[in-house]
Amino acid sequence: MLYTILKAVHIIFMVSYFAGIFYLVRLFVYYKDTDEFEETKRKILREQYVFMARRLWNIITVPAGIIMLLTGLTMIFLNFGLMRTPWFHLKLTFLIGLTAYHYWCWKKVLQIKNLEGNILPIENIKLRQANEIATFILFLVVFTVILKSMVIEYWWQLIVGFIVLVGLIMATVKLVNKNKKK
Repeated sequence: MLYTILKAVHIIFMVSYFAGIFYLVRLFVYYKDTDEFEETKRKILREQYVFMARRLWNIITVPAGIIMLLTGLTMIFLNFGLMRTPWFHLKLTFLIGLTAYHYWCWKKVLQIKNLEGNILPIENIKLRQANEIATFILFLVVFTVILKSMVIEYWWQLIVGFIVLVGLIMATVKLVNKNKKK
């Protein structure tokens, strides 16, 4: 019973964590969009985006990530057999990627805090594409967990499907932004 409750809490906070990460990078995009605004408008909007990003990071994203991590580690402790399954190793590999993405987001939160100059020296389209990285990781983790043993058996179909998905999402981002400029 404890394990099932932990799994439910883990999933709830995983959803909260990803909601925070998704919106955080979207705030970076909005922040970057102010580059072309006149000084007064840019300053007002950037102050608001920094306020929103810091609150989102400190009140939702990081606490949800910590609870997600703690419940995940507790479930591993309660069911150490997971560590002997190939699908779980794959999931852990994707979570290492999520950790790197989390670190990147944290560095951007620290960068925009200053409100001076061109804090995000990344092209707008690159930020918009970076916004999709968490989506890719979410897809990979969910499919790995749901399909478990089939992941190993049908790995090449999953990789091809994932590559197609990444291509479609990136093409859509470029197309939407191309049409936005017109």
